[in-house]
Amino acid sequence: MISSEEIKAFAKKCGADIVGIGSMDRFDGAPRQYDPRYIMPEAKSIIGLGFRIHRGLLRGIEEGTFFAAYPSMGYANINDVYAPIVLREVGNLLEDNGYEAFLFQNTSVRLGSGIGKPVSPDKPKPDVFMHFRIAAVICGMGELGYSNLFLSPEFGPRQRLAFIITDAELEPDPIYNGPPLCDYCMSCVRECPAGAISEKNQISVTISGKTFVIGKLDELKCSAVYQAGTSEYSPFISEEVASVINSIVSQGDNEEKLVSYEGNIWNYLRENVPYIKRCWESYHHPAAICGARGCIRACMIHLEESRKIKNIFKSPFRRREPWRL
Repeated sequence: MISSEEIKAFAKKCGADIVGIGSMDRFDGAPRQYDPRYIMPEAKSIIGLGFRIHRGLLRGIEEGTFFAAYPSMGYANINDVYAPIVLREVGNLLEDNGYEAFLFQNTSVRLGSGIGKPVSPDKPKPDVFMHFRIAAVICGMGELGYSNLFLSPEFGPRQRLAFIITDAELEPDPIYNGPPLCDYCMSCVRECPAGAISEKNQISVTISGKTFVIGKLDELKCSAVYQAGTSEYSPFISEEVASVINSIVSQGDNEEKLVSYEGNIWNYLRENVPYIKRCWESYHHPAAICGARGCIRACMIHLEESRKIKNIFKSPFRRREPWRL
């Protein structure tokens, strides 16, 4: 029987920065379309792997001079290159010890989640979507922040995640119960250029007996500005695209959305913003021009200043007045 300690040590040796292990019964109560036990009904454990987003990859966006590093090395390289290599090595270790390993890459969730037809009445539609941030909490790796992002005590919001589901019965880590990371400072709300995180409309999420309060996320606003930025925070968009973005951002939480862009804003931006189109062509990821201004950068700055996380730097991230077009 392979131990949790052996798996954690091996995963870190292979390149994971954070490793946690959860038991599959912690998914009790999950909607079946989001329940990974339908993928592997005999699974006993889930192994969570975290990979840091280097703070320096956000430097060019902070300075307004280099926007490609974050989506290429902070997204595509981790999700599509580095994490799959570590997943494979840890999966090999499990298989060599006689256990199945279902490797769940971050980009897997983009392809066909919930699009297919159920193959029988007792099963969800393919592909089952596993909520990565909730899975990380289940693995004891950290907590949910008000921004909706997963926060770890090592890096705050600055990591990507990948998972392995296995029939190996491993000793699970406890649900994170360390010093709270999110103190509801609302920096994420104030700094989000989309205004996508609501300060007033809140949602309670209970995971394995622990409840988190998060701001309601306007997914259309987030999707649009995450890719393209706004007229104030993107040097790449035309006046026409800026007008579309501004019309989406200006909508209130309860207003009817722009039906013509609901569900296909990504396609519209890819077709109308050459920088975004080239990002997809070059490394198959969105451009992420907003640079996670609120949900990652503002949160990271606050957590570093309050010294709530372990990865602390010799110099502050924000060293001069932020730029704005």
